[in-house]
Amino acid sequence: METITPWLVFAAVGALSGVLAGLLGVGGGLVIVPAVAFYLQAANIAPGNVLHMALGTSLAAIIFTSISSFRAHHQRGAVEWPIVARISGGIVAGTYLGSWVAAQLSTRFLTAFFVAFLYLVALQMLLEARPKPSRHMPGWAGTSLVGLFIGGISALVGIGGGSLSVPFMTWCNLPIHRAIGTSAAIGLPIALAGAAGYLVNGWGEPGLPPHSLGFIYLPALVGVAAVSVFFAPLGARLAHRLPTGPLKKTFAAFLILVATKMLLGLF
Repeated sequence: METITPWLVFAAVGALSGVLAGLLGVGGGLVIVPAVAFYLQAANIAPGNVLHMALGTSLAAIIFTSISSFRAHHQRGAVEWPIVARISGGIVAGTYLGSWVAAQLSTRFLTAFFVAFLYLVALQMLLEARPKPSRHMPGWAGTSLVGLFIGGISALVGIGGGSLSVPFMTWCNLPIHRAIGTSAAIGLPIALAGAAGYLVNGWGEPGLPPHSLGFIYLPALVGVAAVSVFFAPLGARLAHRLPTGPLKKTFAAFLILVATKMLLGLF
């Protein structure tokens, strides 16, 4: 039973993260990171690098989730590929740099940073501020700088960037469904660069558990990714059928609960 339970946990996380990736374009990291961190803590695995392992594993899993998600959105014509091309250079540079910075920080600091980020994302979802009608996407230079910022933050919190890229694109008056689809595609370069960074920076780190590649915990990666790729298209279908406002508010409430639990764990 003890060997079965972790796989059931990872499968459930994969299902939820896959649906959210397709539905909101968030990559699923906001679910994967705390879930993997809670599991590693409960199992007393890599106690000094719990969040490093959770972040690296999350980004590695998002590689697979992102591909499944953006393919489903692309089939519905909801991916703005010119935006993906403009932002990817900054995304890759920022994400790899962010993973290097994260490797130098303590698990306690990273946890506090992640908790603050969860609260900010929840607040943004609840407020749903509207942009001026005249605002539009910036050119190559501006979009690349935004990508650098999104990549760096994404590496520090182990997400596919959707929590930042979707608000940015909707703020620039891109329709919400196109912002979600484009964000799903942007998640791939973030995940590739971030996973590579956590693999390299965690290579040879003492105290890591068996079946690890740097800061990537392979059992969790396999369990989450194997299920999430089947659920991301379901989320994409729902994104084009359901109103996103109530869904965002429900997800915001979930994030507040997760953030509060992690915050209490710091004390």
